[in-house]
Amino acid sequence: MAQISFSSAAPRSWPGQIDVRPSRDTFKRLGLALILPIALLISWQLVVNAGVYTRGQLPAPVDVYRAAEQLAAFDQLWIHVEVSLDRVLRGFAFGSGVAIGIGLLVGLSPLVGLLIDPTIQAFRAIPSLAWVPLFVLWMGIGEEPKITLIALGVFFPVYANLVSGIRQIDRKMIEAASAYGYHRFSMAWEVTLPAALPSLMTGLRLGLAQGWLFLVAAELIGASQGLGFLLLDGQNSGRADIIVLSIIMLAIIGKATDMLLERLEKRMLRWSDTVKV
Repeated sequence: MAQISFSSAAPRSWPGQIDVRPSRDTFKRLGLALILPIALLISWQLVVNAGVYTRGQLPAPVDVYRAAEQLAAFDQLWIHVEVSLDRVLRGFAFGSGVAIGIGLLVGLSPLVGLLIDPTIQAFRAIPSLAWVPLFVLWMGIGEEPKITLIALGVFFPVYANLVSGIRQIDRKMIEAASAYGYHRFSMAWEVTLPAALPSLMTGLRLGLAQGWLFLVAAELIGASQGLGFLLLDGQNSGRADIIVLSIIMLAIIGKATDMLLERLEKRMLRWSDTVKV
């Protein structure tokens, strides 16, 4: 939890001032993390060589690579990646922004929590695909329903983790901040958020993962581009290599975005531990 001393003249150490250059330990962790993917790749090739599945059911790694080459040669692969990445990032920004705003209200006000938290928890249990026909009726088949569905998937983990983090803050810290004149926005921004930052960052990472999960459902809504569309197109055309390629690209890009958020998390948590209000 952030340590806060109430001194208006105290210096701040901002996230951008922290040295996060890769260390020897980072490369060691990366090497260990690659062991299982390499083992899976070898096992995959062995299963194909043994004829457990036909290449129409489970293509060899080289077949998937060739499918990627074919799509890249026509500038199609990166277009699908770019479109999906744009949708996820926009949905993530919108969903997490709304979740932080509502989460602060619920976490700071017991009355607001009693009024709206039970309803939010009920909506949380609704499957993602159940929203698709309703969003189509409301917003058509353009980008709006896709972004909204992804934002909905992002919203719930960010909201739940932030509220949980706020409720775990030492009440004495809040009382001390109130005594020093912090109220409403200043309390939320300069006291509550830094103290609840570990929970919030966990929620953001889970929300980003949910955004990629909801992407495939979102691209059921009249999409003609994107990795989710590519996955469904591979299924419709019987191209197992395209299906596997889409899954691998979703995994790689999802992990890459999570790593970026993980690095931001480390910066922010180091900053929150040195915040002085």
